[in-house]
Amino acid sequence: MPLFSNDIGVDLGTSNVLIYVDGKGVVIREPSVVAVDKNTGRVLQVGSAARSMLGRTPGNVVAMRPLRDGVISDHEMTVRMLQELFRKAIPTRLFTPKPRVVICVPSAVTEVEERTVINVALEAGARRVYLIEEPLAAAMGAGLDIKGPSGHMVVDIGGGTTDVAVLSMNGVASSASIRVAGNAFDEAIGRYMRGRRRLMIGKTTAEDIKIQIGSVFPMPEDVALSVKGRDAQTGMAKEVTIQASEIREVLMRPARQIADQVIAVLEEASAELLGDIAAKGILLTGGGSQMLGMDRFLTEHTGIRCTVADDPDSCVAYGCGKSLRWINHMKEGPINIARKRMMRE
Repeated sequence: MPLFSNDIGVDLGTSNVLIYVDGKGVVIREPSVVAVDKNTGRVLQVGSAARSMLGRTPGNVVAMRPLRDGVISDHEMTVRMLQELFRKAIPTRLFTPKPRVVICVPSAVTEVEERTVINVALEAGARRVYLIEEPLAAAMGAGLDIKGPSGHMVVDIGGGTTDVAVLSMNGVASSASIRVAGNAFDEAIGRYMRGRRRLMIGKTTAEDIKIQIGSVFPMPEDVALSVKGRDAQTGMAKEVTIQASEIREVLMRPARQIADQVIAVLEEASAELLGDIAAKGILLTGGGSQMLGMDRFLTEHTGIRCTVADDPDSCVAYGCGKSLRWINHMKEGPINIARKRMMRE
């Protein structure tokens, strides 16, 4: 790496943005939320400060998530969010060059979505932009040795997407991406509370319920939790007590969708790679992998031992950071176009 390198790796997630600065490690870990004054267009807050404003802002202020289901839904707000986070990650000094940026994308990303990510990063202040697939970054960040021909499987359960991939020889042998992940669990809880309990709650409250008592495998104790919200009939404040067991039933459907996707990718793998995966097990990364019982649930459905990586939230960011070592040999532009070019060659 050159002296005074300011190359950075970015895990641009639906729920959180993590930024890895070469030589420093992960220096930014913020929710993917922006608060803007609608009258002036000025960005008021980014990250955790903006997240605390969700559902609580006055009429002239809007707090929003500019990414949905793993892709950029609001181009301008994503640019402004990244500009602010880049500024925090790399304080600008005289003659400081713009950073080269490695950004992760879902494995099933389209060329249009890839170009959008590249353009957003360039507008936010990047000098050059390189893309890396999330499962590949997650595997590197978790410390898997994927250089050889032996097969590995990674299931990255993020906020907007779950990426499943079989990896071998520093590449993706087969992969799939499903837009069912952490947010889908939150939405399922919100629908249940509104439909069965007649209680209107916000996305932040649904996420808190998931974190505190959410599980997808029977637990020894059936924990209770008090939840405050708005009565769906009267519109007044209301508090109800819910059990972990009833929330578990709600979360089973999205969990089964993830399990079905994992099984589908396993069925595509060659017999040799499948044998390697059966021997080594499946690695789970991403925030969604930390839900109670997720590893045991997937083990039961696939018949292969599943384990959660150390610090699963940061695996993709650390993988982006590790890829900075060979940034001089990486190709700019969309991954899909690069693949087609390699096939022609």
